[in-house]
Amino acid sequence: MTGLPLVACDLDRTLIYSSRAFWLETTDAQAPPIVVSEVYQGVPISFMTRTAERLLLDLAATATFVPVTTRTVAQYSRVQLPGSVPRFAITTNGGTILVDGEVDPAWSQALQARLGAEAAPLAEVRALLEDPAAGEWIVRVHTAEDLFTYAIIDREAMPADWIAGLHVRCLALGWTVSVQGRKLYCVPEAVNKSAAVAEVHRRLGAPTVLAAGDSLLDQRMLEEAHFAFRPAHGELHDAAFTRHNLAVTARRGILAGEELLHSITRQVYGL
Repeated sequence: MTGLPLVACDLDRTLIYSSRAFWLETTDAQAPPIVVSEVYQGVPISFMTRTAERLLLDLAATATFVPVTTRTVAQYSRVQLPGSVPRFAITTNGGTILVDGEVDPAWSQALQARLGAEAAPLAEVRALLEDPAAGEWIVRVHTAEDLFTYAIIDREAMPADWIAGLHVRCLALGWTVSVQGRKLYCVPEAVNKSAAVAEVHRRLGAPTVLAAGDSLLDQRMLEEAHFAFRPAHGELHDAAFTRHNLAVTARRGILAGEELLHSITRQVYGL
């Protein structure tokens, strides 16, 4: 049990940003100091501001910070957040809970039982993305830890009626669809961030949950938190998502990540 609040925070385009998502509106000379958060094949690919790095270190001293990401365990392992390894982390869109960096087998086993009862097989949904008729906008298809599938897409070439139809077909199979940048995710409804956050909340006995995220895959997590935050960009912003418990940044891009941490820290100190 802990008296500290739980802060569940999405990573990509919420806390850390690729260079394509900086959306800086200043001259280069006025850009904020930026630090590397991830290296892939020897190349820096994800970043946060130096102020965000400091804020995250301070937050970890006053709350239980839990990274929550759609990344697989391997993809998450590339992310270098400041400070020590978080006690809990949630990866694979809630499909995996890490405890002190190690996969929690009890959560994984319970989830597999739910998938068998509630969702169509992964191969059936992956076949929808591999349909030759979608070959003009589906660049390649991947599977994440045998839990869900996602595709790299040409978003401009992808017809609106095709993605709308995919939503309908996946819903009937017990799956959800989310488009984030150049990635299209198809995920079983049972594999969700909110359920994993609820499990960590149960284990910690934390009095308060604060959550931040930018995509449709984060929506339930934000709805179920005591206090929620989102940046002024992403799927939820495009959908004009709002709730009584939700605060939205004034800025977008990498500076929104910094602003989110300012807002979360103020809320934690006010509890």
